[in-house]
Amino acid sequence: MVARKMLLIPLVLTATFGILVNTAAQAYPTRPVRWIVGFPPGGATDIVARLLGQWLSERLGQPFVIENRPGAGTNIATDMVANAPPDGHTLLFVSPANAIAASFYENLKFNFIRDIVPVAGIVRVPLVVEVNQSFAAVTLSELIAYAKANPGKINMASGGSGTTQHLSGELFKMMTGVNMVHVPYRGEALAMTDLLAGQVHVLFGTLPGSIEQITAGKVRPLAVTTATRSDVLPDVPSIADFVPGYEASAWFGVGAPKNTFAAVVNTLNGEINAALADPRMRARLAEVGGMLLPGTSGDFERLIADETGKWAKVVKFSGARAH
Repeated sequence: MVARKMLLIPLVLTATFGILVNTAAQAYPTRPVRWIVGFPPGGATDIVARLLGQWLSERLGQPFVIENRPGAGTNIATDMVANAPPDGHTLLFVSPANAIAASFYENLKFNFIRDIVPVAGIVRVPLVVEVNQSFAAVTLSELIAYAKANPGKINMASGGSGTTQHLSGELFKMMTGVNMVHVPYRGEALAMTDLLAGQVHVLFGTLPGSIEQITAGKVRPLAVTTATRSDVLPDVPSIADFVPGYEASAWFGVGAPKNTFAAVVNTLNGEINAALADPRMRARLAEVGGMLLPGTSGDFERLIADETGKWAKVVKFSGARAH
């Protein structure tokens, strides 16, 4: 009889754990959810987070509160989430900065792929290769030819070392063999100001941060960085039209601490995919140039793995490191 009872204990514990998991998933969320964004307010990341945060708040009955925790290439935000309880009430806004940080920064306190569970992708946003209106090149082909004829004489601005803008430019240099001098700024807005003033020649800018100046005719777009053209700038070619295989973009998604219940991840993934299927949400995301990234958490995991490997090669090529 004692032996029989001992055999039953694991079965009881397993059943009890299953009930707790199901209960947690059904009740989720039980309190406000903190969504940590490693960028300042006002940019494309903030716009996307607040749009989706409002949707999730309405659908799940608890506020999804956006917390902007910029700094150290989003590592401050990532560290916060990596050390948060794995109950789905602290989430991370995931972007290429996380994939880049793995090779760009040394001695991180966390391992992004190990410590953050991919929940769902949201959108992919193009960058734009843009130049001052007085610059000699009118097309991307002319830019490449001019850069090859004038090595080291073109200044390439970015919103900071290790950003998607910076590494997108380094990938362009790697695949074309051109030599442009990287000039990092403390944010894209400052880089755009100097591009408008002619202090720098080229900027790999985000579409949301550039569209106003492009529409006003103040800067000249030469190409978008995504594999295909953007619906927002249908007349602007993609870099891949001239440099086969080139692709770079700012992609956004949601992550959670490791060991978060799979049922909670599935709930969030389902709601995010429902948002991406909603016509109103699709229209709002299209306004910032967003190309939707619906799919499973596994799909998002593969995207992160591919991007982490890709940017590691570019970091190695460029010799870029955090200081």
